Amino acid sequence: MRPNALGRIIVGLTAVVGLAAGTVATAGTGFAATATTARTTAVAQPAAVAATQNFGLTTAEAKNVQDFLAYSWGYTGAIDGQLGTNSWKAFQRCLATYWGYTGDIDGDPGPNTIKALQRLLKDSYGYTGAIDGIAGSGTRAAFKTFSDWAASSCNIA
Repeated sequence: MRPNALGRIIVGLTAVVGLAAGTVATAGTGFAATATTARTTAVAQPAAVAATQNFGLTTAEAKNVQDFLAYSWGYTGAIDGQLGTNSWKAFQRCLATYWGYTGDIDGDPGPNTIKALQRLLKDSYGYTGAIDGIAGSGTRAAFKTFSDWAASSCNIA
């Protein structure tokens, strides 16, 4: 084996071991640029976008809810019928003010948000189920009734 070839193999193996260990300290500059680019790309990936959660509402019904949230709870996003993070943040402000929501205003309609929503729906919109944080068929049906009320209260319909 030629001495130059042996040197390349050793440098290559050292670089592979260095990259596998999460460091580029022992790698050559060509390898260091590749590892840096890979790390930069991983860091630059956007955070996962929260999914829309309409809980059974049609786009038109969800627009009614967004109109209500814009009218009364500071929602400034698009009235697009997609109840996403900003819609749920506005709704959480409402639920925290009147319906016992004590979680973060984070736009995640998790079990605590759903429990507060169920309290609201039980009060005036026909929900008769348990306050369990599960958006089942009863919660969804009452949420539709709420959407109809939101349309009429904001003079949307």
